[in-house]
Amino acid sequence: MLTRLKVSGFKNLVDVDIWFGPFTCIAGPNAVGKSNLFDVIRFLGLLANDTLMNAALQVRSEGGKTGDIRGLFHRVGDTYDEAMMFEAEMIIPREAIDDLGQKAQATITFVRYQLSIGYRADDSLPTLGSLVLLSEDLHHINLGDASATLQFPHHRDWRRSVLSGRRTSPFISTQAEEDKVYVRLSQDGVQGRPKSFLAANLPRTILSTVNATESPTALVVRREMQAWKSLQLEPSALREPDSFSTSPGMLADGSHVPATLYYLARSAEETAQRNGHQSPIYDRVASRLSEFIDDVTAVGVDRDSKRELLTLQVTERDGTIYPARSLSDGTLRFLALAVLDIEPSAGGLICMEEPENGIHPSRVPAIIDLLQDIACDVEMPVGPDNPLRQVIINTHSPVVVNQVPDDSLLVVESREAVAHSGARFKAARFSWLPGTWRGKADPETRPAAKGQLLAYLNPVLRPEFGPPKQDHEGRGRTQRVMDRDDLRQLGFFSTHGAAEGRDSGSHRHTTLQHGSAVGMRCSS
Repeated sequence: MLTRLKVSGFKNLVDVDIWFGPFTCIAGPNAVGKSNLFDVIRFLGLLANDTLMNAALQVRSEGGKTGDIRGLFHRVGDTYDEAMMFEAEMIIPREAIDDLGQKAQATITFVRYQLSIGYRADDSLPTLGSLVLLSEDLHHINLGDASATLQFPHHRDWRRSVLSGRRTSPFISTQAEEDKVYVRLSQDGVQGRPKSFLAANLPRTILSTVNATESPTALVVRREMQAWKSLQLEPSALREPDSFSTSPGMLADGSHVPATLYYLARSAEETAQRNGHQSPIYDRVASRLSEFIDDVTAVGVDRDSKRELLTLQVTERDGTIYPARSLSDGTLRFLALAVLDIEPSAGGLICMEEPENGIHPSRVPAIIDLLQDIACDVEMPVGPDNPLRQVIINTHSPVVVNQVPDDSLLVVESREAVAHSGARFKAARFSWLPGTWRGKADPETRPAAKGQLLAYLNPVLRPEFGPPKQDHEGRGRTQRVMDRDDLRQLGFFSTHGAAEGRDSGSHRHTTLQHGSAVGMRCSS
């Protein structure tokens, strides 16, 4: 779980410092830096697995030229910054498996990873240059500092379930000796001289090379960062059946949902039979999908023994069965997220751009609820039913902004800044709503002005959506942006309509139940 991220020198991200909770929504117009932040997260994840150059070539550069690695650096006019600097504070799992199948046990589960990368001109390369590692550090954050470092509201039992261990020295550190810079790797729990590497000669980060034997904690950090992924659910991938030999686990494009759901159902069925119960997996997915469309009565996986194929299918109220190839794009995306929600092994950080794409506005609340449920519940300990999982989305949709909890919202805008040379340039600025926990974490930063939100505060949702949805324990959802009294005073929401919704006791997802969105008849 990424709890804080600092970035400077990457595209239009200069002196950016963002605090994250389990669920975060980043809102802003096009071309202000929303996608650049996701590119940073992806870049760091790639660096934990590949060389500096290969990682850079897989990230979208400024102007969309994937071969121009210099385009990753911030520039003012024709002058580029000398370095890209990153700092990530994160909570990691207690254990992981390395490339040789060895188990690694972390000695501490709260860490801070710092990285600085520069550019080196090289006429012998087709890219006109290469990247050089300037510094790399991996430090511990002790339990005594955790309560002050973890700024988002959470229960003490949750914190105790994810934080453990102690450490007195860094796992990876950078040290300058005369005119050379060395990166040092220390072994966990072993007294002795750390291994030193000349930074200028390193083609990749030290973190990307660690194993379970010498550096178990660094290996768990590496696995955590490798698990950071951007969901780009493609309808074509979602419609494909899986073979019997397909390994379970949904990919970033939505591939292998049938195999994943089938595996989850079979595993739960075996457990249920031992306890004399029935497996609830298919029913849980169908119940979730019924919040999105009302005609669904069953969700399952057809097992074709002749062709050895697993095909996702949905059954409507009239008994009609629709295979995945006949389902609408919006239904397939929602269904994939519903399967992800119940997959306990799908941990880590999940980024998703504009989840409202292909979704009718009246059905957006259902998908926002689902994305929040995918994220870890910080009011209860982490476990099989509550994996350590985080969700970050971005949007420019007023419907989405109205529905997210106000303390989960980050607003990004393009601001004017001044470089050391005195030249002015545009950079991304992230801010939050007044009175939310991020304001307490960073009291020196100005919160989002109400004027920034005017474009999002349109009365796009009908008043009968009523009060926020309650969770499985009957507790009310965290206050949504559209429920804030200070924003209602701007006159963009109908308090009369909202009151009618509260009086009727209707839940907001009841308005979703109109017309089928399952088959080819629906375009959402």
